[in-house]
Amino acid sequence: MSTPPFDVLSADAAPRTETREAFADAVRLGLTKPQRELPSCYLYDEVGSALYEAITLLPEYGLSRADERLLCRHADSILSLLPERLIVAELGSGSARKTRWLLQALINRTTPLIYIPIDLSASALRNCRKELFGLGGLNLVGLERSYLEGLHEVAARRPPDHSLLVLFLGSTLGNFERSAADLFLSGIRQNLQPGDALLIGTDLEKPKADLLLAYDDPLGVTAAFNRNLLVRINRELSGDFALPHFRHDVRYDAAQRRIEMHLRSDRRQTVRIEDIGLTCDFQPDETIWTEGCHKFNLDELRAMAARSGFHSAAQWIDHDWPFVESLWFAD
Repeated sequence: MSTPPFDVLSADAAPRTETREAFADAVRLGLTKPQRELPSCYLYDEVGSALYEAITLLPEYGLSRADERLLCRHADSILSLLPERLIVAELGSGSARKTRWLLQALINRTTPLIYIPIDLSASALRNCRKELFGLGGLNLVGLERSYLEGLHEVAARRPPDHSLLVLFLGSTLGNFERSAADLFLSGIRQNLQPGDALLIGTDLEKPKADLLLAYDDPLGVTAAFNRNLLVRINRELSGDFALPHFRHDVRYDAAQRRIEMHLRSDRRQTVRIEDIGLTCDFQPDETIWTEGCHKFNLDELRAMAARSGFHSAAQWIDHDWPFVESLWFAD
């Protein structure tokens, strides 16, 4: 039986059932490495997604506002470079608050518009649907998938007379190691046809002091966001992390041009995660690395596009909080 096209679906596609198993495997693998680590994608459960939305409102964290300003100010300029008949797929949509500006401009040009947000977080997809409720002319189909898995599904169902616009906003690319970022971008390109487009947001280099403050705000919202990952392990995998004994730790690696978030053990302690049969002995000041956020420059981004099979058609830059939206086309 052939796969039905997205334009005949009226509800979100069925979620994957292995999410908990994937989380368990990632926790087991990450916490047994010499430098313990947890993938940043698992920061975004229902509580984590809500905390991240609060982070975007903090005065110290200008990234999301810069992203939204650019989409608001330049939606028409972006659209002028895109073909008429489009399907829009967004990798890591979150609440889609900033995406609304671009979607509205697209709907003004073409109705109905098929929009497929792809996110591992079911709560993020629910928030996306709530945020875009009432946006007439939008056919929204959420996919609870990993980015490339979801994009592959979109590509398989695309109508033959439509081009594909992939949105990868909010500087999520910065969470990849630089070599892994190239591989990921090449993975996106493999799912596209020549002439398809990728609109990608990236955070630019800025002073170290600004970055440290953005990721370690005085109110402690980012610290709560970070420690919530341990709460999630306790809740979903029967862990016994003692939150008061893990500190939010932020550092800047100048050589890698990367801000890092860690959870630092403040004493010698033993943690048991019952559901995966894992016991971890932590030493004082030992850390769990939870997120790395790389920063970029404009020439570097254009070179990344070329290495991944794209050409960079345009860049729109916010100077209040150095940030760029880049429009790339598949060669």
